[in-house]
Amino acid sequence: MMKWAIVLCALVALSECNTKISLIKGKTARETLMEKGIWEETRLKFPYNPMAKFYQTGDEVMTNDADLSYYGVITIGTPPQSFNVIFDTGSSNLWVPSVDCSSQACQNHNEFNPSQSSTFSWANQPVSIQYGTGSMTGQLAYDTVSVGGITVTQQIFGASQTEAPFMANMVADGILGLAFPNLAASGATPVFDNMMTQGLVSQNLFSVYLSGNSAEGSVVSFGDIESNYYTGQITWIPLSSETYWQINMDSVTINGNVVACNGGCQAIIDTGTSLIAGPTTDISNMNSWVGATTDQYGDASVNCNNIPNMPDVTFNLNGNAFTISASAYTSQNSNGCMTGFGNGGTQQLWILGDVFIRQYYAIFDRQNNNVGLAQIA
Repeated sequence: MMKWAIVLCALVALSECNTKISLIKGKTARETLMEKGIWEETRLKFPYNPMAKFYQTGDEVMTNDADLSYYGVITIGTPPQSFNVIFDTGSSNLWVPSVDCSSQACQNHNEFNPSQSSTFSWANQPVSIQYGTGSMTGQLAYDTVSVGGITVTQQIFGASQTEAPFMANMVADGILGLAFPNLAASGATPVFDNMMTQGLVSQNLFSVYLSGNSAEGSVVSFGDIESNYYTGQITWIPLSSETYWQINMDSVTINGNVVACNGGCQAIIDTGTSLIAGPTTDISNMNSWVGATTDQYGDASVNCNNIPNMPDVTFNLNGNAFTISASAYTSQNSNGCMTGFGNGGTQQLWILGDVFIRQYYAIFDRQNNNVGLAQIA
C-alpha cells in the first residue's frame, strides 16, 4: 500500500500527499475566564491536573488545561461537518460533541449530527473519557474524516452525550489523538494509523510547528518534514515506550547545575499540554532557581522586568541538550508574568508541552519509533 501511495504522489500535486493543516492560536480558557472575572472561582472547582490523562483508568484520556490555545479544523461526515480540535500527541482517540449531548459544554460548541451524514454508522459501543475533574460519555461511531487534504474513510470516533463543565470554557470542540493505538479506547484505530493503512501519507510520520505569539502560522504536517520550519540538524531520539511519545530525559540543568530529574526520568512530548510539567519538588526547585514565586494553585509568577536577566533552562534528552531561554519559558497575562513550569504532582513523569515545542520543531516518526527535534527557524 505504501508503494502505491508513493507512486500516486509522483502523479499528483505534492500537497495532496504530504498534507499540512493550519493551526490557529486562539484565546485560552484562562484568558476567557479572566475577562469574565470568574477565573479564581473556576480554578478552585477545576484544579489543574496535567498528569490526569496519563494516569486515569478510563477508556479515553483528557485533562482540563486552561492554557491550551492551538486548534485546527477537521470535518466529519458526508456532506462535511466542521469541528475545531486539539491535535493531541498525548492521547489516541478522536472525539467531538454530538447533537445528543445535553451538557452546557456542548451547547456552545459545534455538534455532530449523524442524521445529516450519508456515510455515518454507529459502532454500537459506548465510550467514556475521564477528566481530572469529571468525565465525558458517549457512543463510538464510524464516518469519513477529512484532515486538511487527507480523507480517511470508516474512521472510528467518539460522539459525546455528556461532557464535563470545564469544556464550556475552551475554544476547541474536541480532540484528535495522535499517540499509539494501544492507548486507544475500545481498540479504536487512531486517525493517523488509518492514514498509514489506507496509503494516504508517503512517510509514516507527522511533524508539528507551533508559532510563538502569532495567532497564525502553526501547522501539523502529515507524511512530511518541512525544512523551512527549522534550522540546523534534526536530533533523533528513540522512544522508551511505544504508547505515548515517551523518551529518556537525563536531567534538567540551570547554569550547569542539575535542578531536576536527577539521575534520569521519563518525558512525554505532548502537543496536548500547554506547559512543561513535572514532579512537584522538581518544578518547585526549577521555579526557585529562576526567581519565581509559586502561589497556592501552583502558578509561578515572576517580575516581568527581570525576564531579560533570568537564566536559560536546559533539558538533557538522551545525551542531547535542548535549551530554552527565559523569554520562551515565561508568558504575560493581565495578572503579570508567569513561568511555563507546571506542577505535575507526585508522579515521576515529565510532560514537555507547548512551551517546549514552540522552541523545537517536533517530528513524530512511527516508521522508526523516534522523535525528531530541531531548533525552530
